[in-house]
Amino acid sequence: MNRNWMIVLIAAVFEVAWVMGLKHAETPNQWSGTGIAILVSMVLLIKASQKLPLGTTYAVFTGLGTAGTVVVEMAVFGEPFHIAKVLLILLLLGGVVGLKTVTPDKKTKGGA
Repeated sequence: MNRNWMIVLIAAVFEVAWVMGLKHAETPNQWSGTGIAILVSMVLLIKASQKLPLGTTYAVFTGLGTAGTVVVEMAVFGEPFHIAKVLLILLLLGGVVGLKTVTPDKKTKGGA
């Protein structure tokens, strides 16, 4: 996994954090953390999409964020576990991996 895909992965982690914040933040500090997570997530997404194909980058970002949000909701916040939900998340992740696999990375200037 190259550096830019790693940035997308980190952006998706921050996406999960801010989505959790939108639902569960109650204090000004929690809302500040949510705002910071939104900012970091978007900055990282913009940075990665400058080097990677935009459509694939956005699909991977939202797919990982969606899967992460569902997993955190079940693991941390007591969302009911449904096997169908898990299978659909696995299907989504399969699509994300497939998109990433069939999309070549853009070559950077200077051949690096």
